[in-house]
Amino acid sequence: MHNIATGAQVIAGPIVCSLLDGLDQWQSIATVTAGRSRQEAIPLAAIVRELAHRSFLERSDRARPTPSRALDTWADWNPAASFFHLSTKDIPYETDVAEAEKRQRQHARLRPMPPPVKSYPRAPHIALPAAERAGELPRLLLERRTWRHFSRAPIDLSTLATLLELTWGVQRWAHVRGQGRVAFKTSPSGGARHPIEAYVLAVRVNGLPRGLYHYAADRHGLDRLSRRATNRQIVEYCADQGWYGSAGALVIMTAIFAREWWRYRSPRAYRAVLLDAGHLCQTFCLAATWLKLAPFCTMALADSRIERDLKIDGVTESVVYVAGVGSRPAGGWSARLQRAALRQ
Repeated sequence: MHNIATGAQVIAGPIVCSLLDGLDQWQSIATVTAGRSRQEAIPLAAIVRELAHRSFLERSDRARPTPSRALDTWADWNPAASFFHLSTKDIPYETDVAEAEKRQRQHARLRPMPPPVKSYPRAPHIALPAAERAGELPRLLLERRTWRHFSRAPIDLSTLATLLELTWGVQRWAHVRGQGRVAFKTSPSGGARHPIEAYVLAVRVNGLPRGLYHYAADRHGLDRLSRRATNRQIVEYCADQGWYGSAGALVIMTAIFAREWWRYRSPRAYRAVLLDAGHLCQTFCLAATWLKLAPFCTMALADSRIERDLKIDGVTESVVYVAGVGSRPAGGWSARLQRAALRQ
């Protein structure tokens, strides 16, 4: 049995399932054990107390756990989306790259890598003309890379501001009759819900004091939440991936799920939230490439650590993705340099 709100898990038998099924309304232990012999009542009362201790039952004389209250806001998304959301947070990551690669090679010997592309060898095949590669957009698409090595040069505030506005800034507003005002940005969002917020951990940005900021997408500005911002913090937020530690700034993407649920009550809408983060991240990486910066993104996150620093509960608002940027190293991007960064 798994309480997805608190993370508690137990192995339980049929009697526990029966107890929980019957305790969907407030009852006293005396009511639960009424009519039973002493030999039955004593262990039954002990089970009820243990279930309460492990968060599988709530007590009327105590406040509900915060995650349980927060999950009420997910309504029809429960339990499908909430189970996936909470059970995939704060997982352990392998920080020894050499050891992880060794295990992956062993795994590949037992179970070869799936083909990277799909093909229909017996279907009629029509060759297509080569893609047009002239122009700025094709160049940016082909130039985009995930960087893991950065110079010590700071990022200019004006450059960071451009990157934030082109990615997360509200470009215009529209009014939907009977619903309210909706925002339009440079990336698509189902129903124009735009559930993603951006927070900036600024470590080396010319003209901006170090700190943790919230990007105000409607006013194109930064609200400072904390004066603390270090290279070590970047590494800790990115699940101890040390190669990102010399980046100039980290952008943390969170989701405010109520925006999505308000319009789309099916748990399938949780997918749309994640897709929104992906749309924004690709825009971020392309804009950073255009600005001659070195962008990266990662799903390996210290979820709860970041959420504590942002003072969000991880349910009504939760971190979903992280992107970052630094100045390019001398010599630009090279596979050898990026591999060397992984070994640092």
